Amino acid sequence: MANRNKGARARSRKRRPPKTAARQGEGAKRNSSTQAPGHAERTRTRARSTPPRPGSVLTDRLAVGERPRAPWHPLPLSELLILIGAIGTVVGLLRRESGLTLMIVGIGAVLIGTVEVTLREHLSGYRSQTLILTLLPAIGLYTGVELILRPPAAVSLALLALAAAFAVVLFKRLRARFLEARRERTFAAKR
Repeated sequence: MANRNKGARARSRKRRPPKTAARQGEGAKRNSSTQAPGHAERTRTRARSTPPRPGSVLTDRLAVGERPRAPWHPLPLSELLILIGAIGTVVGLLRRESGLTLMIVGIGAVLIGTVEVTLREHLSGYRSQTLILTLLPAIGLYTGVELILRPPAAVSLALLALAAAFAVVLFKRLRARFLEARRERTFAAKR
C-alpha cells in the first residue's frame, strides 16, 4: 500500500480536554452516523478564530505602527492598478503577437502600482522596501540601454558593473532614508 501522507504536515499534538459523560454519549451517537468522531468539535474550534497575537506568524514583525494611507485614501487606486495591469498582462500573453502592446502596458501598470505602495511604505518608515526600490531602477537602466543600444559583450559587461555600482549607491541612500523615517515613526509612537 502506498504511503498517502508522504510529505504532508503532521497534526498538532495538543491535549484535548477530558470529555464529560454527556459528550461521551454524543460521541457514541456520532460514531454510529457517517461523521467522524470529534468532527463537530473540530469545526467549532476552527470557527472561533482569534486575532493574531503580537509576534505570531500572522503579524508583520518588520512593520511599525499603522500602514501609511495614500493621498487618495478611500479609493484603492494602487491596488486597482495592480489588478488591472495583471489582467492586461495575462490577456496580452494569451493573444501572443497582437497582445504585445497590451502586455507591456499591463506590466507597466503593475510596476507603477507596486512602486507607489513600496515607496510610500519605505519613505514613511513603516516597512523597509530597500531591495525592491534599489533593484528596479538598476535593472531598468541596464535593460533599457541593452535593448536600445545593443552594445558588444565587453561594453555590456562594463554597463553591468556600472549598474551594480549605481545599485550600491542607491541602496545606501535608501537605507539611510528608511532608518531616519523609522526613528521618527518609533519616536512618534512612544509619545
